[in-house]
Amino acid sequence: MSLIIGRVWKFGDNVNTDEIIPGKYLRSKDVQIFAAHAMEGIDQEFTKKFRIGDIVVAGTNFGCGSSREQAPLALKYAGVSCVIAKSFARIFFRNAINIGLPLIEVDIECQEGDKVKVDLAKGEVIVSDKGTFSGNKLPDFLLEILNDGGLVAHRKKLQSEKNKKILPN
Repeated sequence: MSLIIGRVWKFGDNVNTDEIIPGKYLRSKDVQIFAAHAMEGIDQEFTKKFRIGDIVVAGTNFGCGSSREQAPLALKYAGVSCVIAKSFARIFFRNAINIGLPLIEVDIECQEGDKVKVDLAKGEVIVSDKGTFSGNKLPDFLLEILNDGGLVAHRKKLQSEKNKKILPN
C-alpha cells in the first residue's frame, strides 16, 4: 500500500459506533445505506461535505461502543481512505483491518481541511506545514491483509496460492 493522501475531517475523543453509523440504519445489510449515513450521529452534514479519499482524524478511543462491523463498513463505503486516531477501540480496530479499512494510531497536529499523507508501512503521517508524526507501525501481517483488501480477500489469495502449488500446470 503506497501513500494515502487526503483532506482531514477532524473529530474528538470517544467517537462511538452509534455516532459512526446510528442504530436505526442497522436493519439494512446494504453497505450503500451505511455509507450514506456515515458519521451522521456526530455530524449530520458529513456525507454532503465529505469527498471520496478524505481522511478521518480523531482523538482517543475511536470506534468505542458496540462491536458492530457496520461502523468501519460505513466509513469504507463512504470513501474514507484512512482513519487516523490517537487510539482505537480494540474491536473497531480489528473490524477495520478485517474489512480492509486502513487505519493508524498516531497523535497528529492538524486542522480540519489540512492535507495529510499517510505511510502505513513506516507508521508515519505527514501534515502539510506541520511536519511528520510517527505512530504505531502496523505489523507486516496486518499490512498484508490491508493490501489484499481485507481478511476474506487475503484468505482467498492465500488459498489460491496454495492451490497453484498443489496443482500442476
